[in-house]
Amino acid sequence: QVQLVESGGGLVQAGGSLRLSCAASKSILSINAMGWYRQLPGKQRELVAAITSGASRNYADSVKGRFTISRDNAKNTVYLQMNSLKPEDTAVYYCYADTRARAYWGQGTQVTVSS
Repeated sequence: QVQLVESGGGLVQAGGSLRLSCAASKSILSINAMGWYRQLPGKQRELVAAITSGASRNYADSVKGRFTISRDNAKNTVYLQMNSLKPEDTAVYYCYADTRARAYWGQGTQVTVSS
């Protein structure tokens, strides 16, 4: 079992920055991959960024060059630094952890970017 607790969402103006945090209840060294998805009302969740246990990173084309995913193994935490935010980045952001056996999800955190 892995519990994920997200924080860092909020309201920001276009062009601003936010950093999301996802704290896991166990060592993330044992987790195959972690990352962030986002979901707009009535839409499917889409992958935003992911990072593997070997620190390989993957980003959605829409956020490349603006978002950076990182991990702090000592704190069992994954971060998503979001810069140059756009109104179209507005969504609920969900942290996930892929343990190979199954995927775990956080409760979601709202990010709202005003124009």
